[in-house]
Amino acid sequence: MVCFCFMVDQKRKVRSTKPVAGTCSRCGGGASVGDMITATRFCYVPVYWKSWKAIMCTFCGAILKSYR
Repeated sequence: MVCFCFMVDQKRKVRSTKPVAGTCSRCGGGASVGDMITATRFCYVPVYWKSWKAIMCTFCGAILKSYR
């Protein structure tokens, strides 16, 4: 018996943001703290959600530091 299970994708969404002092080290844009949520889907069915905070750039969208 053979069973195949494929990891289809992993999506990140920003729920809310607040501006913080500092700049992005990559582009020089402003920084903000965001409440993030990551959803992992296997075979198009969402099976795992994780909430975490991250400091990210408001201009280029790079994640500068994450707090899990």
